[in-house]
Amino acid sequence: MAFRLDRVHVWAGEVADEAGGVASKLSLLAQADANLEYIYTRRQADRPGTGILLVAPITGPLQTRAARGAGLHETHDPVVLRVEGDNAQGLAHRLTQSWAMAGLSMQGLMMAVLGEKFVGYVSFDTVADANRAAAILGDLGHES
Repeated sequence: MAFRLDRVHVWAGEVADEAGGVASKLSLLAQADANLEYIYTRRQADRPGTGILLVAPITGPLQTRAARGAGLHETHDPVVLRVEGDNAQGLAHRLTQSWAMAGLSMQGLMMAVLGEKFVGYVSFDTVADANRAAAILGDLGHES
């Protein structure tokens, strides 16, 4: 089983937790022809009425200006990896168990399956943790 792994350079910013809050930010990016592959939002429990928007990729000067105009900035927390490959029963367990056995704690994980393939986004606290996770993933890919 082979995996494809990429580091995702995330842009983030605060968003109003109201109808249209996210859409208004994404509108500016769409006007700049951003083809987003990663969009994640969550409410901020400690700041009622606000949320966080994370997006990627942002490329080129036009998209960078649009992202900044939307109140977004490039962030290195969390460190996000995109993982894709062939789906198999129990795969998520094998991945997360291997990382847990190595003492790695994730900030977040999202995986989805389409047909025979999966794609996942996993976030870590540090680049070092993400690099260790990638090495473990490479080892798992060679076991099959």
